Amino acid sequence: MTTEMDGLVAIVTGGASGIGAAAAARLAAAGAAVAVLDLNPEDAAEGHFAVRCDVADDASVVAAVDEVAGRFGRLDVVVNNAGIGAQGTIADNDDEEWHRVFDINVLGMVRVSRAALPHLRRSPAAAIVNTCSIAATAGLPQRALYGASKGAVLSLTLAMAADHIREGIRVNCVNPGTADTPWIGRLMDQSDDPQAERAALNARQPHGRLVTADEVAAAIAYLASPAAGSTTGTSLAVDGGMQGLRLRPVT
Repeated sequence: MTTEMDGLVAIVTGGASGIGAAAAARLAAAGAAVAVLDLNPEDAAEGHFAVRCDVADDASVVAAVDEVAGRFGRLDVVVNNAGIGAQGTIADNDDEEWHRVFDINVLGMVRVSRAALPHLRRSPAAAIVNTCSIAATAGLPQRALYGASKGAVLSLTLAMAADHIREGIRVNCVNPGTADTPWIGRLMDQSDDPQAERAALNARQPHGRLVTADEVAAAIAYLASPAAGSTTGTSLAVDGGMQGLRLRPVT
């Protein structure tokens, strides 16, 4: 247990499951009061302040952020984690699906951050952490739409960091590799051979396994913490070496 975030208030979008739930737990363990913003707030872990929020709806976002600020009297950390997946080449998703994914994965972060800015500007330890992806920095097959949305998140993170550094607001992102989350589990279950699919995903990452939600959460918590006070405009890869390593084949 650490107390480096004692007295701080954090919002985690998509915080009722997967990486978001792990991040909410890690921030709470560090001493923060955590508000989970999720489409299914009833699934949030006990002890968090859970609020229903649809990041694709600006009115919903504004109301949720205002509710958190009203409940705690402040807001210091925003973890923009809510997002959806997409599969296929550019030929496999129509315009409507492209708009839907970008509306949630990119504009969702814009809406939450925009609503939080007035509160973050008053914080002595303001931080925004965006959940990006290895898909932003590596070309993955069948991930054209998803990768494009996460590439936008990476660029957005850098632009926000530049815009708000002089206001005392740090902005960073984490780039998970393929993580063992409910979405990835559903994808594997839909394949013809789930066991073979898991083996292939494990092998794709140099350390030979899927990334855990807790490992991503640890990186989020670090970037959100005052301990990272000189870290901004950074993307932190949590991918078992997938982004930077080029290993020789096993013989």
